[in-house]
Amino acid sequence: MLTTITGFPRIGENRELKFALEKYFRHEISFADLSDTASAIRKNNYALMQTNKIDLIPVGDFSLYDNLLDAAVLFNLIPERYADKNLQPHEIYFAMARGHQENGIDLKALPMKKWFNTNYHYIEPEYDGSRDVKLETWFIDPLIKEATALNLNFKVSLIGPFTLLKHIRFVNGTNQKQLAPALTEAYCKLIDYLSQNNVSWAALAEPSLVRDLTPEDIKLFKEIYTAVLEHKKDLKICLETYFGDIRDIYKDVTALDFDCVALDFVEGGKTAELIEKYGFPENRILAAGLICGKNIWRSNYAGIVGTLQKLEEKGIKTALGTSCSLLHVPMTTARESKLGHDVTRHLAFACEKLNELAEIKSAVNGEEGFEKILEANRSLFEQQRAAPNEKVRERTDSLTESDFVRLPARKERRQIQQKELNLPLFPTTTIGSFPQTQEIRSLRKQLRTNQISPEEYTSQIRRHTAECIALQEKLGLDVLVHGEFERNDMVEYFGENLDGFIFTENGWVQSYGSRCVKPPVIWSDISRKCPVTVEMSRFAQSCSKKPVKGMLTGPVTILNWSFPRSDISAKTMILQLSLALRDEVKDLEDAGIRIIQIDEAALKEKLPLRKCDQVKEYLEFAIPSFRLLQSSLKPETQIHTHMCYSEFGEIVPWIDAMDADVITFEASRSDFRILDALESCNFETQIGPGVYDIHSPRVPATAEIVEALEKITAKTDFRKVWVNPDCGLKTRGWNETEASLRNMTEAAFIMRKNAAGTNGVKATA
Repeated sequence: MLTTITGFPRIGENRELKFALEKYFRHEISFADLSDTASAIRKNNYALMQTNKIDLIPVGDFSLYDNLLDAAVLFNLIPERYADKNLQPHEIYFAMARGHQENGIDLKALPMKKWFNTNYHYIEPEYDGSRDVKLETWFIDPLIKEATALNLNFKVSLIGPFTLLKHIRFVNGTNQKQLAPALTEAYCKLIDYLSQNNVSWAALAEPSLVRDLTPEDIKLFKEIYTAVLEHKKDLKICLETYFGDIRDIYKDVTALDFDCVALDFVEGGKTAELIEKYGFPENRILAAGLICGKNIWRSNYAGIVGTLQKLEEKGIKTALGTSCSLLHVPMTTARESKLGHDVTRHLAFACEKLNELAEIKSAVNGEEGFEKILEANRSLFEQQRAAPNEKVRERTDSLTESDFVRLPARKERRQIQQKELNLPLFPTTTIGSFPQTQEIRSLRKQLRTNQISPEEYTSQIRRHTAECIALQEKLGLDVLVHGEFERNDMVEYFGENLDGFIFTENGWVQSYGSRCVKPPVIWSDISRKCPVTVEMSRFAQSCSKKPVKGMLTGPVTILNWSFPRSDISAKTMILQLSLALRDEVKDLEDAGIRIIQIDEAALKEKLPLRKCDQVKEYLEFAIPSFRLLQSSLKPETQIHTHMCYSEFGEIVPWIDAMDADVITFEASRSDFRILDALESCNFETQIGPGVYDIHSPRVPATAEIVEALEKITAKTDFRKVWVNPDCGLKTRGWNETEASLRNMTEAAFIMRKNAAGTNGVKATA
């Protein structure tokens, strides 16, 4: 039995990569210093894998920002606007990732999107046809030399050509058919290069194979890999798939000359069935992804050993692996001193999953002591983690259809709300959070370590909140927010105030680039302890005569940005969350809050990748959960929601069915591509497509925002349009925030003036 993994966390045990990146972005360290930090993290990761006797270690899965961006740079897929500014290669790389606004150069970042059904964000490569597609070995050569010098038994792990093609944005009249031959040739040269450098294994990741594939997709895949595999010579090539099964192309994949195929047995619902029905080539290795790479619970060894034995009985040469990269889980439970052994023994982060691979390997190989390993694991799974909360379960069981319907209908509510709120055309607002400075983080730390009292902390937070309200009034915003200075994270903050959650000290996971999140863990049934946001919302509203939004994180987003339980359904957890938050929403209304925003930023995140599964397995309960939150409210209360950094086009009708009054969402970074979908389905909800990208430090000019609003009103009734950034402003600095919002409010004023003076703007209400 051999072991391998698809990838490993790259942020470092103490988030060294995050802090080094941020210092580099602030010009406090050089790129060489950043590279040294990255190398130290990689070497530590390799040592961890060697300690756990991983037989084939991935090299190339590490990235300074994003693997898709790495693949684009590796093959010179760099748009001309980045390449013609005389920037250094690493400066071009980061300009594509997060924009560049220095020394007279002003470059927007490439679009950022969610990676399949995860909370990881990738940078969408762009092909404009301006540059030759070719292999740039400078990007990967140091990694190979480093691994070789360390005497690792490694595989070079990269994104495969089919998945790269499927995630590229084509502009200037270019298309996939045009790029495919050149990219195939470049991958062939990559295989030649690896062979020449005495690399033994290459792993090409093709997660796009788990989606619904057309005959044209299958034909393209076969054409690419027929050519690539002809170049492998002594190099062994592993095809890695994850996030599902490859039912549409299984027979074609196993017919090709891969030396190893990695299949997902965790999310791949039909993987075992495909092997049973069609078999597996005798002369290949099956890398069985049986250790979950996404969740943090211990693996049940009995089931995994049983599956491996069945594969062995079929004569299949099998390696044990993870279902996907361990990028999606924290580093280790070893630094969780506050949870206690009764909790941590049920958890497996990345390092513990390496140990699970080693233990299962020893059990399958019949090594000394394997019986004790299996018995200890069996005993763990015989224990109940948490007792059920009968009151919570009775409440979910007693729900009726009327609990999911808000009256009167949205069109009638809109008229009532307009009279109540008296907002101008193109009302301006922000998504919620304002910059979280070092002073704010220091306040939270002082409270945590008892250096200041809760009363002192609340007083300071209120001061910051009042200053934030005053700034928004000065800038001329119409609907204000309180800034969320009391919140460490939009999910963790609510989890801390709900029963059923536990929290790690160091369970950090990379979301994108230098941004890390610390997802809560859902441990037991969920209920609200006490009002969470009411007092701060009431205080914020007292600071202004303008409406100040109450701010909540929605149930689907809380679930999707937590590590969920594995012993009950997603539907049950969402209903429990919805009922807990329903109480909070009603309390906010009773406190006089006229606008309440319930963020569902992650609504799309867990949408099944195959269309046949999307409705029954997700949408039929995810969408009603939002309606449950607001069904008891007065028509005067306006409900907003926000969604970010996902491609929503395919579920736009379902989003409209949430019955929110206003929806804001990311749009500028993806060039407002969602507008076509909104127009085609006659989207009824008022909308606020984000007019500038908050994940970049650049400040958009007023004219740029006006141009964005003109794009929006060309396809949407201007009377339904709100003006707002793409997302919250938590990660930005105050100077750039103030400058950007000033330009945004000026742009809204220009649009109001134009709308009042002409009938040329589309109005289809």
